[in-house]
Amino acid sequence: MHFDLHSHSTASDGTLSPTALVERAAAQGVDALALTDHDSTAGLAEARETAARCGIRLINGVEVSVTWAKRTIHVCGLNVDPDNAELQAGLASIRAERDRRATRMGEKLEKLGLENAEQRARAMATGGLVARTHYGRLLVEAGWSDELGKAIRKYLISGKPAFVAGTWASLEDVVAWIRAAGGNAVIAHPARYGLTNTKLHALVNQFIAAGGEGIEVISGSHSSEDAANMAEVARRHGLLASRGSDYHGPENPWVELGRLPPLPDDLTPIWSRWSQTLNAPVSPI
Repeated sequence: MHFDLHSHSTASDGTLSPTALVERAAAQGVDALALTDHDSTAGLAEARETAARCGIRLINGVEVSVTWAKRTIHVCGLNVDPDNAELQAGLASIRAERDRRATRMGEKLEKLGLENAEQRARAMATGGLVARTHYGRLLVEAGWSDELGKAIRKYLISGKPAFVAGTWASLEDVVAWIRAAGGNAVIAHPARYGLTNTKLHALVNQFIAAGGEGIEVISGSHSSEDAANMAEVARRHGLLASRGSDYHGPENPWVELGRLPPLPDDLTPIWSRWSQTLNAPVSPI
C-alpha cells in the first residue's frame, strides 16, 4: 500500500478542497491518505465521503502548532477521533491565536502599502483559517512577488517586515490532546527546523517523555540526506516512522501525491499500529 500521511486542503492552507485532494490522491495511486490540516479537522468528513467513493482509505489527521524552545514545531496527530472534546478544545485555542496573528500580519502589510490585506487574505481562506500562506499568495496576486516561497521569505518569516510570531501550545499539551483522541503523535518534517543535532535530540527526548511515538522520516521537504538522517534518529530513539508529502496543491509542482519513496525496511511504520482502522470497510463516517 502507498501511504501518504501528511496533506492539506482548503480547510487550512491547501489550494484543493478535501474532495479534490482525495480525488487527486486516488488518481496518483495513493492507497491511504491522511488529511492533516493545520489545527483543524473541518475537512475530514468531506474527505472521508470522497475516499469511500474513490476506494481509498482516509486516515483522520491534524497538524498541530507547537511552541518549543522559542520556535514553532509541528506535530501531526494521526488516526485521531475528530469528535474528541479534549482535542477539539485544544485546537480551538490555537485557532484563536492564529486569528490574532492573522490580524497583526494584515496590519503590518497594510502599513507597507498592501491595501485591505487582512480582508483579502480572509477572503482567500475559504476554510476560515488564515495562515501565513494566504498572505504569501496575496503578495503574489498583488505583484509584490512572483512566487509564493519568495513572498514568504521576503515578508513573512522571522526578521522580515510583516512577520508575527505565534504563541502556540506546549509539546506536552499537544501530545496529550492527540493521545486523548486515540491517535499517534508524530514530529512533522523534522529536518525543516534547522536544529542542531543536540537540539533535535533534545526535542525528540522531550517528545518521547510526553508520550510521542513517531517521526516523519520521508517528507516532501526532505532531501535524501535528510531522510537518511531522520531514519537514524528513529532507530536511535526507537520511534515509529511516518511518511508524508506535505502536499498543499498543484501550485507547488515539486511536491506531488503518490511520489514518496518507501521507508527503510528496518524501521517500524506508524501504520503498523492501525490494524483495526486499516481492516475496517472503506465507508463514510
